[in-house]
Amino acid sequence: MENRTIMKRLKKLRAKMKDHGIDYYMMPTSDFHNSEYAADFFKAREYFTGFTGSNGTVVVSENWAGMWTDGRYFIQAEKEMEGTGVTLYKMMNENVPTIKEYLSSNMKKGQVLGFDGRVINTELGNDLEKLLSKKGASISYNRDIADEVWEDRPSLPCHDMYIITDELCGKSFKEKLKDVRLKMKENNCTSYLLCKLDDIMWLTNLRGDDVECNPVALSYAFITDEEFHLFVQMEEVTDDVFDYCSDNDMVLHDYFEVADFLKKTRLSGNIMYDKRNVNYSTYRSLLACAKRSNVELENVEDPTEIMKAVKNETELKNIRDIYLKDSAKLCEFIYWLKNSIGKEEITEYSAAMKLDSMRKEIPGFIELSFPTISAYGSNAAMMHYEATKDDFAVLKNEGMLLVDSGATYMGGTTDVTRTIVLGEISDEVKMHYTATCVGMLQLANCNFLKGCYGRNLDIMARGPIWAMDRDYKCGTGHGIGYMLNVHEGPQNIRWASRPGLSDAVLQAGMIVSDEPGVYVEGKHGIRIENILEVVEGVKNDDGQFLHFNQLTFAPIDLEAIDTKYMQPKDIEALNNYHKMVFEKVSPLIDDEKIVEWLKEATREVE
Repeated sequence: MENRTIMKRLKKLRAKMKDHGIDYYMMPTSDFHNSEYAADFFKAREYFTGFTGSNGTVVVSENWAGMWTDGRYFIQAEKEMEGTGVTLYKMMNENVPTIKEYLSSNMKKGQVLGFDGRVINTELGNDLEKLLSKKGASISYNRDIADEVWEDRPSLPCHDMYIITDELCGKSFKEKLKDVRLKMKENNCTSYLLCKLDDIMWLTNLRGDDVECNPVALSYAFITDEEFHLFVQMEEVTDDVFDYCSDNDMVLHDYFEVADFLKKTRLSGNIMYDKRNVNYSTYRSLLACAKRSNVELENVEDPTEIMKAVKNETELKNIRDIYLKDSAKLCEFIYWLKNSIGKEEITEYSAAMKLDSMRKEIPGFIELSFPTISAYGSNAAMMHYEATKDDFAVLKNEGMLLVDSGATYMGGTTDVTRTIVLGEISDEVKMHYTATCVGMLQLANCNFLKGCYGRNLDIMARGPIWAMDRDYKCGTGHGIGYMLNVHEGPQNIRWASRPGLSDAVLQAGMIVSDEPGVYVEGKHGIRIENILEVVEGVKNDDGQFLHFNQLTFAPIDLEAIDTKYMQPKDIEALNNYHKMVFEKVSPLIDDEKIVEWLKEATREVE
């Protein structure tokens, strides 16, 4: 069946493209800062394709449209784009061209690729410019054509900013700024343009509410040896924030003045920037500034990224505490679900709302760290499926419910996944669940030398699943922010190394997720996710060893465990983990019935 709404929108877009001499038009999933989650104002790709996933890029020409997304969204994208005429390109699959490869093969001499340069990062913009110039084609980056077609476009988000105290952060803005300036000096730069929102928030100890589930404010920072310029929407600056900025010698500017500021500023030394995080339009303004000042642009990975990733002792203490409280609430939710199923109607959506409301009871709750994923049965095979109040499945006394959830509190940001048995499950499901459990615990319990990257460790989690000739089309782990974004780099755990993806040596103080899974389209999806803290272990002649400490304490569902797929060491690891769960979480639960259930849920397996 044709999706006439999307087809009509694409027709209007193509007419505008023709008016402006644009042959191909590209729309990614991004805001002006390459944030993971884009506010409704920036969801042009969703408006013109119907695909609601958080990652994807659409390219439109006169008689064709293609949408590129990764393995987390293949099933969802096919379903949501049915009847739109948009072709799905499954990234990283064999014989599937990249966007650059497609454009290189199909664009002709004299043709123009258009995009809004504010939502394309510098690295991609430069690559496209060089690629197309070889074919005699060109780019046009200074026009938001989607805006000319998009009816009733949502407004740009604008919410009050707020301050996180130095006592809660463990380090003041001025102390952090001093460290940043040392990095500028190391790179022979006297100024630095910082565009990554969570890095700016971490550096300033400010927070906002301009990106869904990410406590950040739309902003830019320009740092010199002597000055700190902060560009924000002035309507967001409360009296307290204004006083805080004044006391810390921050010069405030309107958010939309950054381009003019760069064009007018003259500098005496080189400018540091990170092409991954500076949008292409802002880069062109920065380039003009450098040329006028007769200085060089130095592309350096944002030093704030690694500073932010290695948590200080205050942050770690607060993180450990909030994960215990969060884990206790999850245990209470699992108890409620298992004891309510079949007695009252529960849907994917109502289950998510129940868990969300329980989290809000924890002191210091700010917001969810991402929309809760509550996926029943075959829906769980879609990694980032999200039920809504109008579109959901009803839970039954059979199969499993996958719940991936978390929140940001005054004291940390959480993320956890449990796949919960609701009734009868097959032997195949038990095999897949057990392999997932074994993989999660193998990674959590591994010992490794300092200097390892996450890709050196990925096999610990993925190995049991590869042994079944299966795979999960995503990484195993990501960093997590402190009262910031739930997905944070540069550290990660994945098996593949791909150009353009950030990476970092694992260091004590980093936080990473551990979330292997099995996803079988049309049947079931399983994910078990714990969060780990990197800590120092033994140091000897062979070097400094590191290992992980668990931050998440919630039971693995023993109804889905089949020990014939486990080695004795795997059973020991499960029993040791469950012993910790009961010892750490039971004192936080007041209801004796839930404590008794937790004792049974964490019993030893033989």
